[in-house]
Amino acid sequence: MTEQNKMQSKPAEANKGASRGGKRGGFRNRSEQIPEEFEQRIIDIARVTRVMAGGKRMRFRACVAIGNKKGKAAIGLAKGADVTNAVTKAVNRAKKNIIEVPIVNDTIPHEIRQKYGAAEILFKPARKGRGIIAGGAVRIIIELSGIKNITSKILGTNNKVNNVKCAIEALKRLKKVEKNEKADQKIGEQK
Repeated sequence: MTEQNKMQSKPAEANKGASRGGKRGGFRNRSEQIPEEFEQRIIDIARVTRVMAGGKRMRFRACVAIGNKKGKAAIGLAKGADVTNAVTKAVNRAKKNIIEVPIVNDTIPHEIRQKYGAAEILFKPARKGRGIIAGGAVRIIIELSGIKNITSKILGTNNKVNNVKCAIEALKRLKKVEKNEKADQKIGEQK
């Protein structure tokens, strides 16, 4: 190959990778598509061991909560060889399971009681200025979801991971209260 032929083939090779992926953005990871507006908080880190033929194999389990404080929250649970690997994996898992939390006047629309395994949680809406009344890991989820006034009680186990999973299930089950203007007018006319 002569010097001139080499020069001509380089631009074609440079463009080869650029055309991959088409209109949809190429080979980006799903986690890159989610904007980085989410705040993350570590709920629990545990050293877990697995007994193998040669001895014990140690890994780290991380439970991480993410949220944007505007009605979106999630948790992720993952294991890794070291703490940073476990936390990174947990955050990526959480980003794939984001839930919408209905918020009405900085609180939840209605009371809810949720059971998940041995964990049981009670959430009650609270008036403005009351603040977040919640314990431990449940408080983190509520803060990250953007709820400012709520009363809650953990009724079951003390296990942080199960309590957080239970809280997420409860927030998933909340129903958005739709204002029915016609019904409000009828009630006003009857009085």
